[in-house]
Amino acid sequence: MSSSNTNSHSKPQPQEGNMALQTHSPSHAHNSNKHGHGVFGDVYTITKDMHADHHNPSFDFQFRLPPLPNFLGSREAREFFSGALAGAMTKAILAPLETIRTRMVVGVGSRNIAGSFVEVIQQQGWQGLWAGNMINMLRIVPTQAIELATFECVKRAMTSLQNKWEEDGHPKLQIGFIDFNLPMSWISPVAVAGAAAGIASTIVCHPLEVLKDRLTVSPEIYPTLGIAIRNIYKDGGVGAFYAGISPTLVGMLPYSTCYYFLYDTMKDSYCQTKNKKTLNRPEMLLIGALAGFTASTISFPLEVARKRLMVGALQGKCPPNMAAALTEVIREEGLKGLYRGWGASCLKVMPSSGITWMFYEAWKDILLVQNGNPF
Repeated sequence: MSSSNTNSHSKPQPQEGNMALQTHSPSHAHNSNKHGHGVFGDVYTITKDMHADHHNPSFDFQFRLPPLPNFLGSREAREFFSGALAGAMTKAILAPLETIRTRMVVGVGSRNIAGSFVEVIQQQGWQGLWAGNMINMLRIVPTQAIELATFECVKRAMTSLQNKWEEDGHPKLQIGFIDFNLPMSWISPVAVAGAAAGIASTIVCHPLEVLKDRLTVSPEIYPTLGIAIRNIYKDGGVGAFYAGISPTLVGMLPYSTCYYFLYDTMKDSYCQTKNKKTLNRPEMLLIGALAGFTASTISFPLEVARKRLMVGALQGKCPPNMAAALTEVIREEGLKGLYRGWGASCLKVMPSSGITWMFYEAWKDILLVQNGNPF
């Protein structure tokens, strides 16, 4: 074979001093995006272009998130999914505090935080701090998803409705020859959205709250989720899963309304004061924690009465209604009994609120903005 033929079949050599490395060529990336892999297409696409020479060294790195599935195409769906992820991540971190808070609120075991921790560990081991965490995770995913998505949706709808009324004129009520203007500017879209969020999530997810409390307070009676479901249904049918729904709604309304109103108001005021558009992550954590602390303090007596009603049947002395539960607490423990477990509640609510908002806003940034749909 001639030398010319040999050279013509040899592999081309890279130029001296020049190296190119690319994980995906443009045509390959195009074909990957066109055909996809698996159900969701490419899990990731990373392109690295490295060009180095003696005079102009450069490095370019690009990370692109995968295209989202069709069912996440709307803003509402992405907010729903962001809330679910934020709630799950928060509860996984703070499950021990939820266990201690529930025990103290309903009067089980020690009356202080440290004593409750020691008591749970002695009786059930370290895993006892995560008692009921499986059902807690199953509960919090739909609860946070429904709550945050409802809040965002109702807030936008109320704001749009108020703007329309301002442009077209306020609704009017006519009684005989007298017309009454009904200005709606005094109604806060954030407060209405917060109340709606609490009502929607409570109605849908209340049975999971009942299961979680039974698993946490009486693990010897309800050792597993399956046994808890069977025993509760056996004792009271489907209605037993909605035990205490009325006081839960009464207790949820002031908390949810205050919580969302305070967070949104403090966030907007802080951004205006600092002349900035958005909060950074530590600021979200702090403002979310402060909103949760304030809302919890305001509504805590109703939370005590609600818990007393929900688990009262386990102790054989369930008050007939919320007013009776409040009266019973005051009679047995005085006014300070209305805030029994308040410290443990704040210890759980403050980090939970702050971390939830931080994770939620972070996931919204990923799902709504970085995928090319800032809405």
